[in-house]
Amino acid sequence: MKKIILAIAAMVVSVGIASAQDMAQATELYNNGATAISMENWTEALDYFQKALEMGKTIGDEAQELVANCKKAIPGVSLQIAKDLIKAEKYDEAAGKLEAAAKIAEEFENAEVAEEAKDLVPKMWMQKGADALKLKDFATAADGFAKSYAIDTTAGKTALYLGQALGQLGKTDEAVEAFKHAAWNGEEEAAKGQISNLYVKEANTAFKAQKFADAVKAADKANSFAENATAYLIAGQASQKLSKNNDAIKNFEKYLELKPNASNANGIIFTVGALYQGQKNNAKALEFYKKVQNDAKYGAQAKQMIAALSK
Repeated sequence: MKKIILAIAAMVVSVGIASAQDMAQATELYNNGATAISMENWTEALDYFQKALEMGKTIGDEAQELVANCKKAIPGVSLQIAKDLIKAEKYDEAAGKLEAAAKIAEEFENAEVAEEAKDLVPKMWMQKGADALKLKDFATAADGFAKSYAIDTTAGKTALYLGQALGQLGKTDEAVEAFKHAAWNGEEEAAKGQISNLYVKEANTAFKAQKFADAVKAADKANSFAENATAYLIAGQASQKLSKNNDAIKNFEKYLELKPNASNANGIIFTVGALYQGQKNNAKALEFYKKVQNDAKYGAQAKQMIAALSK
């Protein structure tokens, strides 16, 4: 019996020494992690803390404080790794790290880090989009803005930027949908202006292709969202080509109302005068011809028309 007791005693001593050695090693790992943090070597720090945590769990009560400290450190270090990846514009890799940081923070009951990690995700994709937009990489920009908006569907600015990128890619229908979302989230005026600009481009393309009815239709759409001088000009020119002179006059007059000092204003004024003359509305024709009678380019001809119509 005595031999058995001595054997048990020897075993206890042996386990105690092993436990002390493990504690010392775990503490060293933790301290190495702290040193790595001071050097901003976050990946190395995380590795040390994770190893110290796993070792501490096997030690027992003696390592409770060490385990608790590791759990405090790991979420913040994980988040910092993600932040550095964002700075390096490694967005896809950062997204995975942010998700991991949020998960470990929730597991370790660190609500602050969990919330920050989740909040950073849409901001990160927004940053990706903004950086790409500056470089006119519209496909990458659209991808970033779309991912950001999918997470935060109340971000009107994000939807606005998404629409701009899609518009540059020629994806008009998708761009209009994004602008509508922007309008619903506090960016109504800007969104309507952007939609108007999209349809102005469409109208201009149709006019150049001599698809005059399509040009008028697109220009009218543009003005239904936000009045646009260029849209009225295109609609006026296209209507004139279609021999719809009443519509041409109406659109040209709106153009002049919005752009009275445009470089081509006198040319449009003379054209309106001629259109009124063609309708035998001499009073209106005279009104417009008189506006340009002193113009260097149109004055001489305007004076001839005034003289003819005044007889």
